[in-house]
Amino acid sequence: MSNQILVPDVGEADEVSVIEILVHVGDVVSVDDSLIVLESEKASMEIPSPFAGRVSSIIIKEGDEVEEGDLLLELEGSEQETTSDEAPEPEAPVRETDTIQVAEQSSTPASLTSEVPTEQVVLVPDVGEAKDIVVTEILVSVGDTLAIEDSILVLESEKASMEIPTPMAGEVQAVLVAEGAEVDEGDELIRLVVSGSSDQAVSNSTGAASTETAPATTSEVSELETAAESLSAPAPAPEKVRADASISDRDTDTALVYAGPAVRKQARELGVELDQVEGSGRQGRVVKEDIQAYVKQRLTSSSDVEGGSGIPAIPETDFTRWGEVEDVPMPRIRQFSARNLHRSWLNIPHVTQFDEADVTELEAFRKEPNSQLAAEGKKLTPLAFIVRACVSALKEYPRFNASIKADFSALTIKRYINIGIAVETDDGLMVPVIKDADQMGVVELAEACGELANAARDRKLTMDAMQGATFTISSLGGIGGTAFTPIVNAPEVAILGASRTSVSPQWNGESFVPRTMLPLSLSYDHRAIDGAEAARFTRYLSEVLTDIRRLIL
Repeated sequence: MSNQILVPDVGEADEVSVIEILVHVGDVVSVDDSLIVLESEKASMEIPSPFAGRVSSIIIKEGDEVEEGDLLLELEGSEQETTSDEAPEPEAPVRETDTIQVAEQSSTPASLTSEVPTEQVVLVPDVGEAKDIVVTEILVSVGDTLAIEDSILVLESEKASMEIPTPMAGEVQAVLVAEGAEVDEGDELIRLVVSGSSDQAVSNSTGAASTETAPATTSEVSELETAAESLSAPAPAPEKVRADASISDRDTDTALVYAGPAVRKQARELGVELDQVEGSGRQGRVVKEDIQAYVKQRLTSSSDVEGGSGIPAIPETDFTRWGEVEDVPMPRIRQFSARNLHRSWLNIPHVTQFDEADVTELEAFRKEPNSQLAAEGKKLTPLAFIVRACVSALKEYPRFNASIKADFSALTIKRYINIGIAVETDDGLMVPVIKDADQMGVVELAEACGELANAARDRKLTMDAMQGATFTISSLGGIGGTAFTPIVNAPEVAILGASRTSVSPQWNGESFVPRTMLPLSLSYDHRAIDGAEAARFTRYLSEVLTDIRRLIL
């Protein structure tokens, strides 16, 4: 015999969509096995089967919008309904009658008809047999004024994520739960100050109606069920919601995964196959954190060289088809640099800000003392002034002297300033670090730059000398170029590129005069730094290099 599965009573939900079909034609299901996941604007819910049998046809498809009474699918097999004994249909009108009677009786006491404000407590409504109900989000704060049916918080169980509305109007006096707390039916959620009418006072409280008779208890339960009706998406027995989300006799691997609708929706949005995720919840249940950890693991485990983060690798090509070739081994340093640059380029959203600094006076000042310093074996270089100017800019804009947390929750601002300087060697690019650059003068910085560059070219750098940078400078001034896009040296958030100076006519307000201009290229991590901040940083840097007297301020 064929049994039809219809959309159950979903309360006052306007739009109900089919977001997941958990069975296939030919599947054998038992009573209360989940068949379909529906989602309204307030809840995601699994629809259980009231019958045991074999799926003969599926009428709807994912993405369809349905209403109460619409045909979902058909089963062939037993007519047994385990829910019929627990919730016979005649009970509904009896409960409704009880509720009305109690409400009428309760309207007479002066405590309920009085306009004197009273305290009412909103409780967790009837959620059937669901277990592990967690408060995932609190939507109100103390002092908020609520109308009837305003959502107050979001609860999540194994099978549903639901917004809980307030059955009464009033002002929030206290929030009695915290996000992440586990609650059960009847637990206190919030306390309201209600400026009382009988309609509000009867709808929900922990003792506002001082009746001690059995009908009063029935009324309270009925009112709670009414308040949660649009959230719990009942099947033939509204109060019957199984906590066990597993499906027996199923060939589909994903259907066998123990996970709630909210987690399944998150997995679909991220393209994650649930059967590939190891659950950390009770009984191996997959929770949202497991999905996030799985995605993070997949992103970081991809090969750094072979197109990490899911990017297709460049295919190998047999170049010998067109002529003679020679494979020249890459030094280990160049291999290491290649991996680091590739990883940084894939993971960091790069933006480059370009600017120019007028260094005419700086160059004149730099060359004057060099004759005296030469006797001591010292020399002031443009790089030393650039490093000193960067120190000043990093103090003014500390967000550039930072690293972003892996989960993007915060920036780690470093109270020390260590400047990395890119050095070209025969083995590849190396970046030794000037430690505590903010504690040095220009002459000391020039010495440090020269010593580190020589050590890098002579392969005498220690590992410590190449670690701990907070900001990096790549200077191509001795080679040429007008601008370039340096790659951020993660976990730093910015890098400055300096190109070769050139003399160009600049307008001084009255005429064009020749000025020595230094091109600057600032690449930055757009996750940590905005474009306006980058423009201010380069402008400040240009002003310092234009007027070096600013360095003493």
